[in-house]
Amino acid sequence: MDKQWYVVNTYSGHENKVKEKLEMRAESMNMEDYIYRVIVPEQKEIEVKDGVQKEKIKKLFPGYILVEMVMTDDAWYVVRNTPGVTGFIGSSGKGAKPTPLQPEEVDRVLANMGISRMEIDENLKVGTQVKIIGGPFKGMFGKIDSIDMENQKINLLVDLFGQETSVEVNLNEIDRA
Repeated sequence: MDKQWYVVNTYSGHENKVKEKLEMRAESMNMEDYIYRVIVPEQKEIEVKDGVQKEKIKKLFPGYILVEMVMTDDAWYVVRNTPGVTGFIGSSGKGAKPTPLQPEEVDRVLANMGISRMEIDENLKVGTQVKIIGGPFKGMFGKIDSIDMENQKINLLVDLFGQETSVEVNLNEIDRA
């Protein structure tokens, strides 16, 4: 089974506490191989009040967290029964498993936060084969030539008309081949 992203409903204002509890439960119940990342979607905003600039962190979706996981019965049980979790979005209840988010949806949310769906150190290295899932080269395969994390760009070597050509794509436009 593949790991996918799911939206979990929490008590509003308790997102960070639920994230901590879920990460602790995943570790204590040996579920790290099934529950990978827990993210509270938020972004920094600059607020000007009385002529003073302040940085403020604003939750993009109050009452929701994103969980990257492999949907097994045990992993589902651990997440559902974490204190503060009220359920999964995309589940009809009555024991039905939820629907995962589409990669494009996850990319949009994570891009707002300045992070990527792909974990660079683990999943992507120079020489790794990837599939382009967005932009003008959509549907093509390429090999990673270089990674620019600061600008969230990757240079790929793709086969264009029998010629190996270097193209630059955004990090959110690729997926594991």
